[in-house]
Amino acid sequence: MKNVLLIGLGRFGRHMAQKMSDMNHQILAIDKSEHKVQEAMSYVTNAEIGDATDPVLIASLGVKDFDLCVVTMSHDLQASLEITALLKENGAPFVLVRVSRDTHARFLLACGADEIIYPEKQMADWAAVRYTGDHVYDYTRLSPDHAIYETEIPDSWIGHTVVDLGVRQRYRLNILALRRDGNVDPMFGPATVLQAGDRIILLGSDKDVQKFLRF
Repeated sequence: MKNVLLIGLGRFGRHMAQKMSDMNHQILAIDKSEHKVQEAMSYVTNAEIGDATDPVLIASLGVKDFDLCVVTMSHDLQASLEITALLKENGAPFVLVRVSRDTHARFLLACGADEIIYPEKQMADWAAVRYTGDHVYDYTRLSPDHAIYETEIPDSWIGHTVVDLGVRQRYRLNILALRRDGNVDPMFGPATVLQAGDRIILLGSDKDVQKFLRF
């Protein structure tokens, strides 16, 4: 369980707080809107009305005791910069800031943000791969060159095992899990016979995955 300070209860902040609540984290939410604060009380541990650019407010929160501080107002660069600086000056151990432009990311990292999140860009990248890649159902970027993909299996694999196919040697790919009938099995054995409708979750370089997907 983490102690989280979340600043900003717009759509992104609200959804993030709700998910963290589902994960049983302790959340203190701050927003200038009384209406948003009242709405959030049903899914956060506590919420306060306030302007997080106020040094007195930030100093009163004991931010050094939070495992994570999240700044969500990507539309207001000046406010994000001020809040990030105040959080770090008051000892916040980790500050995550939402941004809406690459230039904003550079400024905020220079101002002390530990990491930034750019939801629109990240979702656009995901959608581009998901909906233009043949046989791709999902993917997660791990590095500039490597990712985890969920894909169909080629028809030629049906009735064979991973050992039979020599996947790692032939394709330079690691199969992490098997999805069958909607269920993910990360512990499937090398002797498991692949069936029609199976999907695999594999790790590899983009170059090797794209070469494999040309079936």
